[in-house]
Amino acid sequence: MLEVEVERADQIESALEMGAEMLLLDNFPADEVRLAVKQIAGRVPVEVSGGVTLENVRSYAEAGPDYIAVGALTHSAPAIDISLEIDG
Repeated sequence: MLEVEVERADQIESALEMGAEMLLLDNFPADEVRLAVKQIAGRVPVEVSGGVTLENVRSYAEAGPDYIAVGALTHSAPAIDISLEIDG
């Protein structure tokens, strides 16, 4: 599946014309997601990412995308340093 990231609503039609099978709306405010979802009108699935937090995810969900990526889930996870050594 070809997913295309768009950063502005004026990129949506071009992405669809070029064969996008899914759109990722990057850093759209929730009210703009609602308008974009209407514009896309079910032609392809829609994912939102960027600016989504656990505090505002409900407003994004209510805007109508098919998928939501919440970076806060991984940004706050502690990192661990792992290495792999192979003796041959």
